[in-house]
Amino acid sequence: MVEIIRAGGLLMLPIILCSIVAIAIIIERFWSLSGARISPKYVLAQVWTWLKNNQLDSSKLRELRLSSPLGQILAAGLLSSKYGRAAMIESIEQDAAQVIHGMERYLNTLGTIAAITPLLGLLGTVVGMIRVFNEIMLQGTGNANALAGGISEALISTAAGLTVAIPTFMFHRYFTRKVDSLVLDLELESIKLVDALHSDRKVKVK
Repeated sequence: MVEIIRAGGLLMLPIILCSIVAIAIIIERFWSLSGARISPKYVLAQVWTWLKNNQLDSSKLRELRLSSPLGQILAAGLLSSKYGRAAMIESIEQDAAQVIHGMERYLNTLGTIAAITPLLGLLGTVVGMIRVFNEIMLQGTGNANALAGGISEALISTAAGLTVAIPTFMFHRYFTRKVDSLVLDLELESIKLVDALHSDRKVKVK
């Protein structure tokens, strides 16, 4: 493995660094974007129980806010619920924007890595081919070892760049869709609470 990295030239270093950063982000996002962590199923039912039993106070709101991102959004809505439906929705939207920003953290970095690693590999290809042509100019085509070194540098760096870029791009797309799905869940749960407090419709809370 070390020999392959050496054969790939200096541009293997930024490609390896990009791979390490990408792996760290992927692991962190898998943990952070867990559905059970972002939008636990029990939260709305717990809020509804507190409301029906007239147990909702400042300590319960603080507990709700700290429990999960969904709890943070619902707590913001409950604090503004006495001012009417429009004020409640506005508070929910403001806190939801902060939550969504947190869920999208590092995704731009992941997308950037997916975009630049093939370019780094391509740059390695260009550098390797320049080395090949320099050897041809200096020694002709008789030195096969020198030519093979430049060609291997070109091919290895390209392969390394694509090896990092392809899975990184796939994970970037996956996490983007995951965020969209979680945002929809947060929106549905929030609307249930708004309708329960400011609508005549019967809202089913599981």
